[in-house]
Amino acid sequence: MKKIRAIRRNVFILFLAFAVMFSSTGVLHAQQTSGANGDGDKKASEEVTKEHEEEYDQIVFDELDNVDEQQMNEIEEAISETEINNEQAAGDANVLVDISAAAAVLMEGSTGEIIYAKNETKELRPASITKIMTLLLIFEALDQGKISLTDSVSVSEHAASMGGSQVYLEPFETQDVNTMIKCISIASANDASVAMAEFIAGSEEAFVKMMNEKAASLGMKNTHFVNCYGLDTDGHYTSALDVARMSRELIMKYPQISNYSTVWMDTIVHTTRKGQTEFGLTNTNKLIKSYQGITGLKTGSTGLAKYCLSATARRDDMDLIAVIMAAPDPKLRFGEAAKLLNYGFANCTIYKDDGADITMPIVKVKKGIAEELKVKVEGTFSHLCTKGVVPSEITREVTINEFVTAPIKENDTVGYVTYYYNQTEIGKVGIVAAENIRQANFADYFLRLLAKYF
Repeated sequence: MKKIRAIRRNVFILFLAFAVMFSSTGVLHAQQTSGANGDGDKKASEEVTKEHEEEYDQIVFDELDNVDEQQMNEIEEAISETEINNEQAAGDANVLVDISAAAAVLMEGSTGEIIYAKNETKELRPASITKIMTLLLIFEALDQGKISLTDSVSVSEHAASMGGSQVYLEPFETQDVNTMIKCISIASANDASVAMAEFIAGSEEAFVKMMNEKAASLGMKNTHFVNCYGLDTDGHYTSALDVARMSRELIMKYPQISNYSTVWMDTIVHTTRKGQTEFGLTNTNKLIKSYQGITGLKTGSTGLAKYCLSATARRDDMDLIAVIMAAPDPKLRFGEAAKLLNYGFANCTIYKDDGADITMPIVKVKKGIAEELKVKVEGTFSHLCTKGVVPSEITREVTINEFVTAPIKENDTVGYVTYYYNQTEIGKVGIVAAENIRQANFADYFLRLLAKYF
């Protein structure tokens, strides 16, 4: 029986290799509805015959990424098995998680705390999970009002020439920003990534500089980007910990990314001089069909990077990020990401407090136009609780200045809410000014005196 399975597996691999080399549609899932007949076939053939080894590796691995129904069933079985194993291990928070991939990290989103790490700072090729940073900068530009979802993006010849996974955008074709995000998130489109990089920064090189600057601001010490899409290039690397950091920034600041990253299948329409062509998008993250609470995020694979994944999920108000890098096959990539997520959900809970029920003491103002200052809690406090920690036993203490001196700016810190567990401090959040109060002058004092006596 083992010999028969091995023969079947070898035949399947040979079939895929020949399919990639000679198929008229390559890795595309396009369906011609009108326009130039056979144009997509020509493009696929041209891409396969390119002499760039890195691009060919990307195409081969992306084709293998589209696993068939039998492989999908095996992945789901692996996920179910890890769920059972983690439920059995849930009573012991010190149970080690066995991960075979070269590097891995499990992080909680609201706190950034690391639950599991293996070779977390090792510099590795990231493949298409590079696009997490690309997407982060896109959503940042949207948030800052620099671009909008309805903006029209024109595709340059450079962007259209990208190899590897793509949606075959034509030179001078236009798509709106919303469609470009779909292409990047769902289909991992290199051409759409470059088009958006040029749209935001003016050139891919300028955008990559922005990527590295953002990486530095997030403390990504083992990362250097050379491109915005992830094909293997010397000097282009990151680490599992850094992938978790940029994933955290994306999902926590812009949770709407899950509206794209959890879509299994969608379509776009190419509109060019040759007519209209419908193009199918299929998500390469198989966990979105099988894992409870999945919110994203991004897969990646090349010949050198092997199989990578940043998987994010949310249950019971807790966000987890599981990063797998350099796994030898897609089944292991998805199975081990699920194993990490299951371990986190089985052994951890999140304590959150926004301080809304705290009665703030009055803060007097010296030398200001107002005599009292309105204050507020700076944000929500989050603490990761492992097995054995009882969230209800967490206590808090409010300390605040009795007086402050003007001028006072909104969000100036005037105190703290400090949290304790077993009489040990576990963190704090600031109490800040909720308004601006300028320093009073002679006229202000005179008017206040008149108001007091008249």
